[in-house]
Amino acid sequence: MGKTNVKRMDVPVPELVAEESSGSERSEPRATTANPGTGGLQQAEGRRPAGPDPEVAAKATRRFFTAAYKQRILREVDLSRDESAIGALLRREGLYSSHLTTWRRQREQAVRAALAPHKRGPKPTRNPLAEEVEKLRRENTRLVQQLEKAEIIIDVQKKVSSLLGIRLKNSDSGENNS
Repeated sequence: MGKTNVKRMDVPVPELVAEESSGSERSEPRATTANPGTGGLQQAEGRRPAGPDPEVAAKATRRFFTAAYKQRILREVDLSRDESAIGALLRREGLYSSHLTTWRRQREQAVRAALAPHKRGPKPTRNPLAEEVEKLRRENTRLVQQLEKAEIIIDVQKKVSSLLGIRLKNSDSGENNS
């Protein structure tokens, strides 16, 4: 029988360390070492692999922030003196700096909209000048077509009069043509 070159390593099963957490940290326990076979997932009591967490939603839902919450966070950010306080606030609330940027922009737009002058009464459904412009365009189109017809008739009259030898009045001087 031959000797096999297999090294045996005794790897301890990772124990989950339940760290004391404050309100700003995650509440899940953290693994100290990762076991490649289990992916580092084990339950706190015992050495059996953990199944899916029943508290986790099957489908992620989009977070929704109320206006009051946004105002409270922006007020806290405005009152904080240094960047580390803002970073701690963002970590505590699970927010990103882009949220603050977006919320500040929304706040500025709301302030501008609130301070802008408003006309009283119901809003007009259509611009009154647009109706007038449309009416004048239709009339202009009708008159252009009428003018084209009149010019065609005048040209035909000139040709007929020259064929028949009838003298026409000159429209400029009011005299007969020779």
